[in-house]
Amino acid sequence: MRLQTHKIPDLIDPQVLYSTNGQEAWRVLGIMAEFQIAADQLNGVRPAVSMFGSARVKEGHPYYTTAKAIARKLSDAGFSVISGGGPGLMQAANHGAHAGRAPAIGLNIVLPAEQGGHQYQDISLNFRYFFARKMMFVRFASAYVVLPGGYGTLDELTECLTLVQTGKSRRIPIILVGGTFWQGFLDWLDDKVKGEGMIGEHDIGLMRVIDDPDAVVEAIFSFYENRGFQPSRDEREKLLNL
Repeated sequence: MRLQTHKIPDLIDPQVLYSTNGQEAWRVLGIMAEFQIAADQLNGVRPAVSMFGSARVKEGHPYYTTAKAIARKLSDAGFSVISGGGPGLMQAANHGAHAGRAPAIGLNIVLPAEQGGHQYQDISLNFRYFFARKMMFVRFASAYVVLPGGYGTLDELTECLTLVQTGKSRRIPIILVGGTFWQGFLDWLDDKVKGEGMIGEHDIGLMRVIDDPDAVVEAIFSFYENRGFQPSRDEREKLLNL
């Protein structure tokens, strides 16, 4: 029996190479392009606050009213307000900021089941890739305000907490709005996650619950009372190495 030998190129289906590796390379370039365009567009928006919340909350709901009020007060206080750009509480955040002094910024994501964009965005950026979009929330935020929401909101919240906890991002205020909504989650973190040693006592303290819009703004100013809003050199280095 003759031993069959094959050259490496003979073992590769050219169509697979084109459709998989080729597409992945283009995706990487697409992420890089989105990152650079967004960073250039947002370079002058500091100080800014990133606000997260459910896309499913309708205008007129108490959560919508609260989000809008907080965003308006932040905007009038000089903070650009960054939201996910979609409907619900993201729209509420842009809605409030759009009526204030500072810009309302929408980071819109292309999703098959969600309409992106609305008329309350002073700066509107469209993303195909979650990675580039999520980086913009972190890179330009002096604080996070997290309203009631679902998986997407929880994803953003836990991402922020993880980055701060691990020292990959600077310590900034992480404020939960809607004490009744968040209480079960906080109890579970304290009882199970901290109780079984998965996080430390100080990790719970990385976030706080504040429901009053004026108190939210005051808490952010109090945090920065003895320092400026701009990141220090060491903090900028962290943000470059997320």
